[in-house]
Amino acid sequence: MEHRLIKLDPEHPGFRDGHYRARRDAIAHIALSFRAGDRVPLAPYSDEEHAVWRGIRSALVPVHQEGIALPLLELERTLALDTERIPQLRDVNERLRQATGFSMEPVAGLVTPRIFMEHLGRRIFLSTQYIRHHSRPFYTPEPDVVHELVGHAASLLHPGVCALSQAFGQAATRAGPVLMERLTRIYWYTLEFGVLMEAGQVKGYGAGLLSSVGELERARSSKAVLLPWDLDAVCELPYDPTTFQPYYLLAPSFEQALVDIGDWISAQS
Repeated sequence: MEHRLIKLDPEHPGFRDGHYRARRDAIAHIALSFRAGDRVPLAPYSDEEHAVWRGIRSALVPVHQEGIALPLLELERTLALDTERIPQLRDVNERLRQATGFSMEPVAGLVTPRIFMEHLGRRIFLSTQYIRHHSRPFYTPEPDVVHELVGHAASLLHPGVCALSQAFGQAATRAGPVLMERLTRIYWYTLEFGVLMEAGQVKGYGAGLLSSVGELERARSSKAVLLPWDLDAVCELPYDPTTFQPYYLLAPSFEQALVDIGDWISAQS
């Protein structure tokens, strides 16, 4: 599998922090020696990194109680991630495999959307293991271990989300460039940054919202532009992964979102 260490943008909060960059690269390098089928190596997190995790989890708990879709809140309680120390992927995998057959495998940095989705088709979720910079704990311009575990892991206990993830992957294996771009945008505006209506309130269900206090609060505020539930329209809408999202696609419900996205993917073949 082709992957590389991320070259940080000069605007990244950790760009000028040599210690952070060294720690980040050390953890990212663990993935370079990983081979599919092996047990995921342990990441040697520092006390400082555990403290960042602890602070983020503490801040997210009350926001999640009010702001995320009930099915995901219940799955989050079931998964019961450690709130004090960063969980290891190998420990999370034991619970995921038993529940849905999914597993999380370490990746050192960026992979293409096609590679990411093709792994989903095999019930493998590619996951970074390093954590965001301590100066901006409530937002990250890229996936980190908080995003992967708090944002995605609990949803991988849901059979419907797993089936949909696998459908994305199977579609990606046969997609040309145009369809691949459309699939990427649908995934972004739903499983990454989707919101929905629940009991008359806007709730988050996308991983980018679940793992960011700032993004979740923004998505439920007057600053958010909520787009009507139209998958054909949103797959033509570009996005910027390096900043807060200006638009959020509003689904009528969690269950309807899963059904409609699955039907949309099926119709592309």
